[in-house]
Amino acid sequence: MNALLIDDSRLARTELRHLLRAFPDVTVVGEARHADEARQQIQALRPEVLFLDIHMPGQSGFDLLASLEGAVPHVIFTTAYDQYALQAFEVNALDYLLKPVSEARLAAALAKLRPAAPAAPTPPPAPEAPAPPLTAHDQVFVKDGERCWFVKLADIRLFEISGSATRVYFEQHQPLIARSLQQLEARLDPKVFFRANRQQIINLQWIAGIEPWFSNTLKISLRHGPDVEISRAQSGLFRELMSL
Repeated sequence: MNALLIDDSRLARTELRHLLRAFPDVTVVGEARHADEARQQIQALRPEVLFLDIHMPGQSGFDLLASLEGAVPHVIFTTAYDQYALQAFEVNALDYLLKPVSEARLAAALAKLRPAAPAAPTPPPAPEAPAPPLTAHDQVFVKDGERCWFVKLADIRLFEISGSATRVYFEQHQPLIARSLQQLEARLDPKVFFRANRQQIINLQWIAGIEPWFSNTLKISLRHGPDVEISRAQSGLFRELMSL
């Protein structure tokens, strides 16, 4: 698995790189000192795991994750500050290592990573080619104020316009993100996500019921709600997509 070390401390990066030499299945493909540098490295190197410091000059580790578009690598936080632990686990990070990092704690963190890591790295897209659609198995980072989550797209049942933002429905949560439906639709897998109307995109795998509605429209019941109306313009396409 390919790893990227993100920390403003050169000494911390050197110590972590030295510790990782004991794990031959981990290859350190790069280092970054701050969020801007990390974004460039993530795009260029496509690492499978980030060893990410939280407190950095400029943007924090949480800010970096919120700024990433598309699928987010697995994350192991490394920090000298234990007050971020709860927030780190709320975003479903694989682990949270306090500095100085011990080899035993590092081994435990990597043990969590191995079953979750893909069998082979995803090759980078060709230069200037459009980014491939996100699959239902990809995870994305969602940040709303001080709350953060890692979410698999398969677990998101609905995207819905709310003012100038978009509300994301998963589990019992409904955070807002600064993305338009047009931006989301361009990245989502059309075999899984369907533009129901001007306001909503639904996950087809969460449909619990379908019934005819007014003026040749359809009403869709999603598991755990809410109900969604397929517009008249989209109803024909929906019937064609869902029929044998």
